[in-house]
Amino acid sequence: MTALSSEAAPPPGRTFLSKVADLRAWLFLVILVIFFETWAQTVYGVTFVGNTYNLQSIGIFATAPLLLALGQTFVIISAGIDLSVGFTMGLAAVVSAHMANLGASHLGLPPFLSMLLGIVSGVAVAFVPGLVNGWLIARLRVPPFIGTLGMYGIARGAAYLIAGGMTVPVSNAWFAWIGNGRIAGVPILVIIAAVVVLIMHYMLSQTRFGQHTYAFGASRVAAVRSGINVGKLTMRIYLLAAVCAGLAGALYSGRFAAGAAQAGEPLLLSSIAAVVIGGASLFGGSGNIAGTVAGALVIAVIEYGLVFINVEPFWQFIAVGVVIIISVLVDQSQRKLLGGRVDE
Repeated sequence: MTALSSEAAPPPGRTFLSKVADLRAWLFLVILVIFFETWAQTVYGVTFVGNTYNLQSIGIFATAPLLLALGQTFVIISAGIDLSVGFTMGLAAVVSAHMANLGASHLGLPPFLSMLLGIVSGVAVAFVPGLVNGWLIARLRVPPFIGTLGMYGIARGAAYLIAGGMTVPVSNAWFAWIGNGRIAGVPILVIIAAVVVLIMHYMLSQTRFGQHTYAFGASRVAAVRSGINVGKLTMRIYLLAAVCAGLAGALYSGRFAAGAAQAGEPLLLSSIAAVVIGGASLFGGSGNIAGTVAGALVIAVIEYGLVFINVEPFWQFIAVGVVIIISVLVDQSQRKLLGGRVDE
């Protein structure tokens, strides 16, 4: 029995490398911070991470893609993908701005209640694409890529129709405060994102819903045989992703004082990238919220850091793409190292 146990256990070297691979997002983040700090002090004679304004800006840069990525984390752990979150965010942004304006102009609500109406409406409208995605994938067994790609187009068209092809300006002091205000020097957007992170971490690591998400991603057949209602679980997962996108859209309207249909279009890649960089496997069954936070910070540091050192913003896409490829290669190498199957 002792011999069998020692043979089954992975060699110490493999365990160490596996732990390093699991922390790759944080390693990327440290390397990036060191690079930009060295550049800032060498070229400009200033500090990069020691500047409060820089840290606040990085936090704000990370908020929207992080909110999308938090919902995307559950989807990817379940071995799925949600391509609709970008325009679900745009739809929520447009509806949120419209309803905030409607509350003030037609319902006579005070600014605070108008703001609440806008945020609640933005999150509520996101339920629609989330429910449809879940129904298509869970009940009709449509592949997640196809189902959410179709919803990508539907949400996009609906957002542009509601907005009339333009941005929807919103003038609301409370909305502006939510989007740009600070408490004790910390941006309110960052505080809201931190609260959502804690809630999502608890849901994924401490609840049956989170445990079932991991089990479903690891093996659908095993999940069904163990008694998990995979149809209901799938509905909840895609609904959760849509709600996160809806909140991101509502906060976008506050930050920019306008709702835009294309608000989340450039963030779709970032939401997936943050999850993958954070260590989640595209094969499903692994990932965590802490890694997703690190992945979102990596993307935010790249975006803000390149602007800080006066590099053309187009290099952001190249840099993020390189980090994604490295993360996927590390994930495949880790699976081979631990004896997992890597599809060829």
